[in-house]
Amino acid sequence: MATNSFRPKKYEDHEIVDADGKVVGHVRVKPSGVLWSPKNGKGWYGVTLDAFAEFMEKNGGKQSK
Repeated sequence: MATNSFRPKKYEDHEIVDADGKVVGHVRVKPSGVLWSPKNGKGWYGVTLDAFAEFMEKNGGKQSK
């Protein structure tokens, strides 16, 4: 007898909005990388998780939880 399980999501999408609540873009997080699409964009710009981590370590600021 097979055991039932939950299927993991292939990606998670988030809308990025400005101070007026207007959409300025979208971020898609996948197990293999991070993608960005501008408002009304026809495609996605992406980086691998390694490239994203390197960028954040060089350019990001330390945050407290």
